[in-house]
Amino acid sequence: MKLGNQSYVVYLIWAVLALEFVVSMFEGRYSLAFIALVTLSLSLAPMIFADRFHIRLPVRFFAGIVLFIFGTVYLGEAFDFYEKYWWWDVLLHGGSALGFGLIGFIFVFILFEGDRYAAPHWALSFMAFAIAVSIGVMWEIFEFAMDQTFGLNMQKSGLIDTMWDLIVDVIGAFVGAWAGYGFLQGHDKSGLSGMIREFVSKNRRLFRRRKR
Repeated sequence: MKLGNQSYVVYLIWAVLALEFVVSMFEGRYSLAFIALVTLSLSLAPMIFADRFHIRLPVRFFAGIVLFIFGTVYLGEAFDFYEKYWWWDVLLHGGSALGFGLIGFIFVFILFEGDRYAAPHWALSFMAFAIAVSIGVMWEIFEFAMDQTFGLNMQKSGLIDTMWDLIVDVIGAFVGAWAGYGFLQGHDKSGLSGMIREFVSKNRRLFRRRKR
C-alpha cells in the first residue's frame, strides 16, 4: 500500500496532524504535540501492517480507519469531543462496530477460502455479526477492568453507558454483517458491499482454495 495512492481526506488529516505537531512544539504545548504525533503514528500503522502481510486495503476502507483514529484520539482527547458532544462516543462506537462487522465477514470468508456456498449466506453473515459483537463486549470488559484497576472513568455513568455502547455495537455489527450478506447475494456494486468486493478483488490470494 503506497502513500501516493490515498484519498484526499487522508492527506488532509495527515497535513493537519503534522502541522499541529510542529506548531504545538514551537509554542511549547507538548501534550497536544504528543497527541498529534500519536494520532499520526496510529493512522500510519494499518498501512505498515498491510504491507507487512502483503494485504491491499481499498482506499475507502483505509480512509475510514484513519477518520476513526482521528476522531477517537485527536478530536476526542485533544479537543474533548467526548465531553462537549454526548453523541460523539455513540458515533464512534457505531463506526467501530460497523468496521468490525466488515472485518469479521472478511475473516470468515477467508476461513471458508472464498467459497460463497460453503455455508448458507445467512450463516456466514451471522458469524461475522457474532465476531463484531464479541469484540464490542471484550472492549466493555476492558473498560471495566481499567476502571476497577486504575480508578479511571472509561465507563462514565457505568451501566447506562455500557448498555448504550452495546446496543450501538449490535446495530453497527448488524449493518456490517448485512453488507456481507449483500456481497454474497451479488449486491456488491456500491456501498459497503462494494467495499467488500473491492477488498476481495485486491486480495485474491487470501481467498483461493488451498490444495489438499
